[in-house]
Amino acid sequence: QVQLVESGGGLVQAGGSLRLSCAASGRTVSSYTTGWFRQAPGKERQFLAAISENDSRTRYADSVKGRFTISRDNAKNTVYLQMNSLKPEDTAVYYCAADLSSFLSGVAALYDYWGQGTQVTVSS
Repeated sequence: QVQLVESGGGLVQAGGSLRLSCAASGRTVSSYTTGWFRQAPGKERQFLAAISENDSRTRYADSVKGRFTISRDNAKNTVYLQMNSLKPEDTAVYYCAADLSSFLSGVAALYDYWGQGTQVTVSS
């Protein structure tokens, strides 16, 4: 079983940056794919980025490519999402998730464990 706890959300002005953290326990974070998703009110959960087990390959949604960067610190068992050039439309609850069987999936239903989410609000 994997437990995930997100942190780092908050209120930021448009053009600013935030770094989200996803602290994992129960299993080594480098042994599975970790993904970041977000969900805005009234909208479906949206894939943002994923990092693979072992070799740390990454995958990004087109909407965030070049602005968001996913990374992992194995020593801290933590995955990060660096978000730059934030826009008001990035406002959402951000979730990290663990996928124990797929590889760099962008499909939320394939992820096995989820954190509780952290709110990101970008003001104009």
